[in-house]
This record gives sequence, C-alpha cells and structure tokens, in this order.
Amino acid sequence: MSASALILVVDDGSDNRKIYCDLLEQAGYSVRSAPSADKALSEAQAAPPDLILSDVAMPGGGGLELVARLRSDPRTARVPVILMSGVHTDADEQAEGLEQGADDYLAKPVPPQLLRAKVAAVLRRYSAPKELDTRLKAEGLTLDVAARTVTVRGRRVALTRKEFDLLTALLRRQGEALTIAYLLETVWGYDPETYSDPHTVAAHVWTLKRKIGEKLAARIVAVPGVGYRFDP
Repeated sequence: MSASALILVVDDGSDNRKIYCDLLEQAGYSVRSAPSADKALSEAQAAPPDLILSDVAMPGGGGLELVARLRSDPRTARVPVILMSGVHTDADEQAEGLEQGADDYLAKPVPPQLLRAKVAAVLRRYSAPKELDTRLKAEGLTLDVAARTVTVRGRRVALTRKEFDLLTALLRRQGEALTIAYLLETVWGYDPETYSDPHTVAAHVWTLKRKIGEKLAARIVAVPGVGYRFDP
C-alpha cells in the first residue's frame, strides 16, 4: 500500500483531528476527518478509506460502536481500524477493542513515530499478497486459508483478521516456538527493529484462546523469553 493511501481520522476534538491529520499528511497520506462515529460511518459507506484512525471515547457513540457498525456492513467490513484512547487504556479495554474487530489499539498520547509505524504496518498487512490456498488442521479444528474461515468441530468461529493470521502462523509451524519478533513481523507487518512490544501478541493470543475453546487453547503455549508454540 503506497503512502498515498486514504486515511479517515475520527475524533470529537478539533485540535486532535488537526494534529493527526497534519502528521499523516506530512507522511504522504491523503487524509479526511470526521468529528463523530455517525459522520465517520456515513463517509466510510460512501467512499471506504484505506484505514480509519479513531478515538474511543466520543459523545453519541464511540470508537467501539463505530468498529461494530463498520464490521456489520459489507461495504466497510474489511476497512482496517486503529483505535486510540487516553482514558480507556487498561488491558481489558484494549482486549475488548480487539475483540470487536479493531486491528490495533493505542494509548494516547501516541508518539508520532509510533503512530506512523502502526499505520504503515496495518496498511502493509491489508495489501499483502493472498496466501496460497490450503487448509490447516488440528484436533477438531479446520482453518481454510483461502476462504479465511475457521471451524471447531463443525462450528464456525468468528475471528478478527489478526487472530486469524496469528492462528495461521502457529498452525503452519506446529511444534515450533515462534518468537515475538517473528510474529510481529509475519502477522502485523511490523519492523522488529522499530517495534517489539510483546503485549500486542499477548493480547491477541488471549482473545484467540477464548474463542477456540479450552482444549485447543491449551495447545497454544507461551514459551518464556521466546514467544508462543502450537503443540501438535
């Protein structure tokens, strides 16, 4: 995805909107802005942006509601969203945002270099070539890479994009301990030299394990000082 990608900035604070818009325009992106979730949804439905950067806490419907509404509409279901908040920043609140379908969740104030890196990484992930058609299996679980579906004992499991890509990486290399750096680069598209926060991976592992059931969750093992492994 080129730097000319269109980004929609959503924040009820005019000063915040200007700061983020200026920062992203300086990085070479095309930028639009909206002061509310309702306005953002209308704009995204009319002309889907390449990425939405949204505050969480806004009057009349915040970032979580915006993500839910975007994901429920076929016109906007695959638009990537990065949430930000200076208030709702604990682990449970970030996990809720990821479970709703956000692609990342940042605590304000966000350092400019980190924001640029996060935006670029999410855009890279969405513009990456499609994986080879194949099905990956574990006990009672089938992951269809081409269709991007997961079933556990015949029951469809709804995963976010990152949860799906994380599970794919673990299943492709069952029995191997995958490092945090490898997962950040493979699943998120981050450059490990500039971003290495293990919490990003841990939060997605936690939500993934909740969705696939206890038996399969027990096979995703944390390897201290390294990363994670899916036991065959």
